[in-house]
Amino acid sequence: MGKKLLFIINPKAGKIQARNELLKILDIFTKYGYEISTYPTQSCGDAKNVTSERAKDYDLLVCSGGDGTLSEVVSGMMASEKKIPIGYIPAGSANDFAHNFDIPKNKVKAASLLMEGRPYPCDVGAFNDSNFIYVAAFGIFTDVPYETKQEVKNVIGYLAYILEGMKRLNKFKPYKLTIECNNNIIEDEFILGMVTNSTSVAGFKNKADEPVLLDDGLFEVTLVKKPHNPIELQEIISALLTQNHTKNLLSFKTDKITIKSEEDIAWTLDGEYGGKYTLVNIKNLRQAVTFIAVDKK
Repeated sequence: MGKKLLFIINPKAGKIQARNELLKILDIFTKYGYEISTYPTQSCGDAKNVTSERAKDYDLLVCSGGDGTLSEVVSGMMASEKKIPIGYIPAGSANDFAHNFDIPKNKVKAASLLMEGRPYPCDVGAFNDSNFIYVAAFGIFTDVPYETKQEVKNVIGYLAYILEGMKRLNKFKPYKLTIECNNNIIEDEFILGMVTNSTSVAGFKNKADEPVLLDDGLFEVTLVKKPHNPIELQEIISALLTQNHTKNLLSFKTDKITIKSEEDIAWTLDGEYGGKYTLVNIKNLRQAVTFIAVDKK
């Protein structure tokens, strides 16, 4: 019996270049000896359900779409009876997670490199009763991915996030939080918080002093305190986009964190709306899934 591959594709992701090159991608999979089942997602949550129900019957799952599609696949794999390796062909507007594995933007090349790749265990985040693969975040900028219209993303791509985010610079709202992690309690007002397992998120460089490892069981946490004047706000923006530091920005590593607030806070998980909460428990599930890491040629 040949190897079996489940190919989940989001036909609405990004500029849907993968759909236009679908035959070339399928041809590559076939040449490597795979018997392929292709599933175009029909609605939000579809990729998660299909993965959880059908992954056990395959040797490899490859998904093509944006970060949201990948996040659904990972969540589905966490609920699957059998965990199989995941390959990713990015087709979204930002594709943050793909940068961690140096996956090329050319979809056909990405598919080819994927077939020559190697297994790479990767941490998964547990967020209350949900999962995320590379970021859980709240505050300024974090609603940009799911509030920016798909039509705008398709036309101007990554720039859409930048332009939409700029509108929020003078409209940020501070949240009074109590944060518990690493046997410490932090109480302050924050305008942004990111719990990540990625080298960068939406162009923001990870602030960790040590190298970011996707399989070490640790998150990189970035917390931005409320600025008190335009100069402090500018310092914060500069620090987020570079490796600079500022007193209003906290960064550290942890395997779990609890965040309490006095009011409901909207969270984003991997670029998608994750709900509103006053209490969030986040835990790192070390090496919970396996990705196929590409070797660039």
